[in-house]
Amino acid sequence: MAQGEPEPVLAVHGEEEEKEEGGEGPELAPAAGGVGLQENVQELFQDDDDDDSCSDYGSRDKSGTILGRIVPDGNVLFPDTFQTNHLLFYERFKAYQDYILADCKASEVKEFTAEYLEKVLEPSGWQAIWRTNVFEVLVEVVDVEYSTLKAVVRLSEPFLCDSRVSTFTLECMQELLELKKHQLPVQELWVVFDESGEFDQTALAIEHVRFFYQHIWRSWDEEDEDDFDYFVRCVEPRLRLHYDILEDRVPSGLIADYHNLLSQCEALYRKFINLRSGISSSDSDSEAENVSMVEGLKLYDEIEHLKQKLKLIENPLLRYVFGYQKHTGLQAKGSRPMGTKITHVVSSTIMASLLQSLLREKLCPETCDEELEIQFHSDPLTAVSACYEGDTVIICPGHYVVDGMFCIADSIELEGYGLPDDVVIEKRGKGDNFVDCTGANIRISSLKLVQHDAVEGILSVHQGKTTLENCVLQCETTGVTVRTSAELLMKNSDLYGAKGAGVEIYPGSTCTLLGNGIHHCKEGILIKDFLDEHYDSPKITMVNNVIHNNEGYGVVLVKPTVSSDVKDIAAKNSEGNIQTIKSNGKTDNVEDLGHEELHECATDDLELHERAEISEQTEGNYEIANELVATSVKKSQMHKKRLSELGITEADDNLMSQEMFVSIVGNQFKRNGKGSFGTFLF
Repeated sequence: MAQGEPEPVLAVHGEEEEKEEGGEGPELAPAAGGVGLQENVQELFQDDDDDDSCSDYGSRDKSGTILGRIVPDGNVLFPDTFQTNHLLFYERFKAYQDYILADCKASEVKEFTAEYLEKVLEPSGWQAIWRTNVFEVLVEVVDVEYSTLKAVVRLSEPFLCDSRVSTFTLECMQELLELKKHQLPVQELWVVFDESGEFDQTALAIEHVRFFYQHIWRSWDEEDEDDFDYFVRCVEPRLRLHYDILEDRVPSGLIADYHNLLSQCEALYRKFINLRSGISSSDSDSEAENVSMVEGLKLYDEIEHLKQKLKLIENPLLRYVFGYQKHTGLQAKGSRPMGTKITHVVSSTIMASLLQSLLREKLCPETCDEELEIQFHSDPLTAVSACYEGDTVIICPGHYVVDGMFCIADSIELEGYGLPDDVVIEKRGKGDNFVDCTGANIRISSLKLVQHDAVEGILSVHQGKTTLENCVLQCETTGVTVRTSAELLMKNSDLYGAKGAGVEIYPGSTCTLLGNGIHHCKEGILIKDFLDEHYDSPKITMVNNVIHNNEGYGVVLVKPTVSSDVKDIAAKNSEGNIQTIKSNGKTDNVEDLGHEELHECATDDLELHERAEISEQTEGNYEIANELVATSVKKSQMHKKRLSELGITEADDNLMSQEMFVSIVGNQFKRNGKGSFGTFLF
């Protein structure tokens, strides 16, 4: 980093900064004249033909400020400062794109920023509060060093200082400024409020620089490829992510992942820079230097890998396609000390006729030898929270509105008493999840789940097996997610309305879809990339599903581009690996599918349709199965190649192929916007 360059804050800051940006903060006084911030930037950036030096940056002759003020709430009587940190997305977007960065490259960012400040910043005559993590002090700006993005300051009179750690005397502060040659980064200055309007542009310009180095700039940006527009490649996606986080459009788990990735990348980059500077300063060709070179290459690869993950999250189109590995903290209660199992009955009110029906059909069946213990609840959320291993929750007809989320960590059964449309559970209020499942064997049936104001999907299976039967799922974001090592059996259910994929299948998971309707989603089913060596191939069974009226594809496979040699080998081998699919769309051996339900579902219903329709459906089934198995073969070949590079030439193909189990039979694909099947390459 060059001498005098501003020190960037790499992480997208947490709660404190987010509140400062879009939420609670110090008491605000209204702007003069009642003009809002939305109008501020428009007025400040109007063309002024009479003053070429300020063209496109506004006139300096405005009467009265159009910005608000922040009244300090500390112990020291500091003057008010300009309110600039509540700018909207499009205001910052316009400033960076049109006035500050334009089409500059990463290596030109500092130069373009300096030119912008030189046009709009008052060179002297204004006061500011210098803020650090340790203290705040009032200073006066006497000059600006535009090339270094620093202001030349002196202490204001009277001396005002507020320290959070220890007492800073006038002499201590003067000594500190002398060490800094009285030059401070402009982003550390908060401009003192002035009603004349003379310093509006100065306050806004410093806000743009401060926000850029806090939330946009990364110290490794200059080392990336410099052939692309920096604004398009980095600024816009990071700016959008920042505002998506502020407006609760990103899952909290994904935000945490992003912060962690930034911290890891920052730490590794610092280590890499120190290592590189140590090598470059040494002229010897010693063994120690060679070791450092190897270590440097490893660090570089790790940094590039982390940067790629960051870019995926920053890209609004890819962030939900690739998702994140969420580690739920749900803990199972296990069985009760006495081993008893309880049946929980949920109903807002119970009529005598309903109770009689329950006793006859559910609570006292003829085959039941043991007396059941029953608990009554008015809310399904409290009933599920009260469950232990082996309990059953019966939800009576009604419309239940819940504010929390269902966390199911024990093997329980959750069933509606009646048709799904008669037993409705609706989620209100913002939140990441609706239903989280980690139990070894969970069964949910005959319910309608309705999701609102969501950030994540309607149901996530993190661990164990979850069976979803005869349910209706009205989604908000994504639909059902089957995460790595988890298993989902979804049967005779209806899923619709997802703004992402109706069903997301992660690597290493097991997903069986039998006789479902998946429609009116962004994509029907999304199978995430499983070529990474750390993941196993998923096991996928799709029989007699109707996937229709989705905006994109019926089924999408996400995968990276692979080398041509692996492609060629995979293409040759894939033809002989599809064991469950024939050209006529029927299975060779249904028993091999491993689910008793397939005997019920894999019927000859297709024979009832016209031959043209059969051909269309068969083509879709075969295309999906062929591509999935071919991708599994690619994974096997890539594994072989890695073993070969390590000097391992003999290996058992059966042990390392991790071949995908695929059964795609009798599914119907209708009126999907882009077709029955597509691949997303990255």
